[in-house]
Amino acid sequence: MYLLYEEDGDIKAGTILADNDASLQVESQHGKRTKVKAGHVLLRFAAPAPAAVMETARGLAAEIDLDFLWEAAGAAEFGFAELAAEYYGGSPGAPQATATLLALHGAPIYFHKKGKGRYRAAPADTLAAAKAAVERKAREAAQRAEWAARLAQGELPEAFRGQVFQLLHQPDRNSLEYKALADACAAAGLTPVELMDRCGAIPSSHEYHLQAFLLTHFPRGTGFPALEPPPPPPELPAADSPAFSIDDAATTEIDDAFSVIFRPDGSARVGIHIAAPALGIAPASELDRVAAHRLSTVYMPCGKITMLPETLVDQYTLAENRDCPALSLYVEVAPDFSVRALSTQADRVRIAANLRHETLEPLFNEDTIGAGGPDYPFRRELEWLWGFACHLEAARGKADTQQRLDYVFRVERCAPGPETTPEPPPEVTGPFPGRPGERLEADLVRITPRARGNPIDKVVSELMILANSRWGALLADRDVPGVYRAQTQGKVRMSIKPAPHEGLGVEHYAWSTSPLRRYVDLINQRQILAVARGERPPFVGGDVALLAAVRDFELAYDAYAEFQRRMERYWCLRWMIQESVTELEAGVIRENLVRLDRLPFITRVTGAPTLNPGDRVRVAVADFDLLNIECACRFVALLAPAA
Repeated sequence: MYLLYEEDGDIKAGTILADNDASLQVESQHGKRTKVKAGHVLLRFAAPAPAAVMETARGLAAEIDLDFLWEAAGAAEFGFAELAAEYYGGSPGAPQATATLLALHGAPIYFHKKGKGRYRAAPADTLAAAKAAVERKAREAAQRAEWAARLAQGELPEAFRGQVFQLLHQPDRNSLEYKALADACAAAGLTPVELMDRCGAIPSSHEYHLQAFLLTHFPRGTGFPALEPPPPPPELPAADSPAFSIDDAATTEIDDAFSVIFRPDGSARVGIHIAAPALGIAPASELDRVAAHRLSTVYMPCGKITMLPETLVDQYTLAENRDCPALSLYVEVAPDFSVRALSTQADRVRIAANLRHETLEPLFNEDTIGAGGPDYPFRRELEWLWGFACHLEAARGKADTQQRLDYVFRVERCAPGPETTPEPPPEVTGPFPGRPGERLEADLVRITPRARGNPIDKVVSELMILANSRWGALLADRDVPGVYRAQTQGKVRMSIKPAPHEGLGVEHYAWSTSPLRRYVDLINQRQILAVARGERPPFVGGDVALLAAVRDFELAYDAYAEFQRRMERYWCLRWMIQESVTELEAGVIRENLVRLDRLPFITRVTGAPTLNPGDRVRVAVADFDLLNIECACRFVALLAPAA
């Protein structure tokens, strides 16, 4: 005797070895012995043998017209044997009954299972929707296969053209395009970016990196929404001395300026004037929400994304030949450079000049201070401020004579913010590994080392440290919350409670001098203004909104800084390609990690003997990969061991 039974969701046939009341011992058509509950038995039959029944039934099931079977089933629940009799007529044999069961079991959109061997025909509207879904999936599967085949062959389907960067950086993994891309990558043995690059979908390596950042941090674009213009600043008292700023030529958000009034007794009054957008951006206003969302200006070697709209920056930047609203810290300085008194007020300052590094450095440097030579604007004030800055630095216990280098990047004819040159550099083409035949957009890359700690830097940095530390102390003394930059045991962190900054040697350090560029500085400026005016500050006590703003700022500021470092590394590679560099000298940091000369570029060197920190080596660079921002660096020679 034979039987049909259901096991693990499959229909099977077998031979009955022992028939008990509750269960049966069965040998399947493949020879496996198993125990089957009596309730799982669907059909008993005497002939033909199980293997023949299943083979014949599969052939018959393939011939069954499911639409006709669905119509024949009616609306009531039924057993498969009943429908087999209706479909085949008379008393169907085991193969016909099994074929009907297989057809019902394999068509869940037509027939809903109600029990062992029992079904109900799906309602007409449900069936229509299910059939449409099946047809859609079939079309999508065909489309996915077609796209994957074209991608694997190096051809970009039209549907992909508007979403290349989205697929590479912020993909919807459930989308048909992403699944086709994944299939093509598996077939071609390439990563998504390598495959897209082979298809010519990446217009430039620079755009690839820029879009990765924008999709994450500026998914709605870098433009500003339509905003109501801020109210004009309130009437403010006029400052009694003209001021000047010191910035590089590209700076438009001029946050700080300085003034000096010399006294007959050799003392002086120093004014540290900070742009005051807090006078025009009310807390919780539309402008404030924009600033709180962006949190900081984003810098990159070929442009920037400002925290505030250009119209507001223009209104509050400390531009020359204008009377500008400012938050001013006035410092009374004795002839020996000691600080006698301080006062804070909001006033309107006449900005007499915006001095620029490029023109000031040749005139104001360690060699010209106190020496003869041509006169220049604010020479007396600058040389006196240099002495004051040296005194402040020594008073902090941080006098540093070690010469270090920063690097100034200039990229001409690069979006965003393209700059043109009268004679653009010749087009540079590949092939480069990872970017075959890339046209390098005729960008001219200039990377200029600049001595760190020169008189210009020292004057600006020491006056900023003075303002940030004294304003931090002002908030702490009045028990008004502020945002502090603290450092203890070598760890730097943001805090809303006063804490020392050991690295700078000050008891308090509250970022307050860049309110056009950093949101925490704007927050602190509001708090300082309130204290100076005797008003209630926007934040009091342990305000959770202040804690949230600090947390958001830290995350954004770190991400923006990492993007800037990454893009500087990218432009270093571009510079090496542009200059046809094949070998460079380098200093060993540790083991096989080296810092290339003339560039802020750290990489690992291969093929080197055991190296010590400080060793000077020559290395060969090649295989520039602009998509992964890497190059091959090979040891050539040891030039000099560490001193």
